[in-house]
Amino acid sequence: MTVRKAWIVASVAVGGALSFVMLLVVGVYLVAGNVAGGVGSGSVALAKGAVPAAYSALVQKWGNLCPAINPALLAAQLYQESGFNPNAKSPAKAEGIAQFIPGTWATHGIDGDGDGDRDVWDPNDAIPSAASYDCELASYVKDAPGDPTHNMLAAYNAGAYAVIKYGGVPPYAETQNYVKTITTLQASFAAPVGRVDPSEQAAAAITYAQGKLGTPYLWGGTGTAEQGGRFDCSGLTQAAYESVGVTLPRVANDQYNAGPHPSRDELLPGDLVFFSDDLTNSRAIRHVGIYVGGGYMIDAPRTGAVIRFDPIDTPDYFGATRVTEDGAKALPTAV
Repeated sequence: MTVRKAWIVASVAVGGALSFVMLLVVGVYLVAGNVAGGVGSGSVALAKGAVPAAYSALVQKWGNLCPAINPALLAAQLYQESGFNPNAKSPAKAEGIAQFIPGTWATHGIDGDGDGDRDVWDPNDAIPSAASYDCELASYVKDAPGDPTHNMLAAYNAGAYAVIKYGGVPPYAETQNYVKTITTLQASFAAPVGRVDPSEQAAAAITYAQGKLGTPYLWGGTGTAEQGGRFDCSGLTQAAYESVGVTLPRVANDQYNAGPHPSRDELLPGDLVFFSDDLTNSRAIRHVGIYVGGGYMIDAPRTGAVIRFDPIDTPDYFGATRVTEDGAKALPTAV
């Protein structure tokens, strides 16, 4: 949503632009046939910049505390709870980056950095405490049938007794949704170990965006009639995916967590591409566009410009997200 260099001529003929994009849209499905599916298996590393650099080493270390958790899962919990905000405080009096309520902290908080105190506001204590609490819950339900990680998350939400009583994740809609949300969201924090599936909605999202070429930029624009159908960068990407039934968050740095992260040489048309002045922290992302192939995206770049094609290979290129429907649904409404 801020000023970025662009070397594509803004006056590209609309007819030529549409033809160019439609060829790329068709190419989504041709390329997709050659893409291997899934995030893959193996040791879990964090995706580049997905966790703020100040906390990345802590999450990587403590995320391996026991077999029921991994760094990406721990990151997903912290993001879901606070958006990595160490000063977060909820109406329910949950506190800090891991959102412990005082009673739980008094029992389960640990001195993670060994400085002699247990401070819920200090991520050096709160992040290890979150991992330790997860592993403690996992030990309570270790004999319950089913996936140990799912059972641990269910115990976090509904209590260990419910998991033991029902022999696994209990039949509570809230608990089942919590388990699915966290296990889905972890894909956006894990570095993929294989090719990731193409999005089924990608081609139609591009079609929507290319239909907005030439539309003037509007800071805060989401394309409403009152705004004259104008957009800012994340408003455009949100509307493009909304047109195919996928609801993304409003701002770019939250849209980054809507799915796994293909590498630069694995990009497919329809992937969201992100830009930041801090390449170590996804929370600092400030611009997003929709990749169309050939090193270009459609984006709403800045005030005074129009929705257009821009190159993605600039020094502030942060990374990409392959949006999934489940990934978008798993995102918290506010972090």
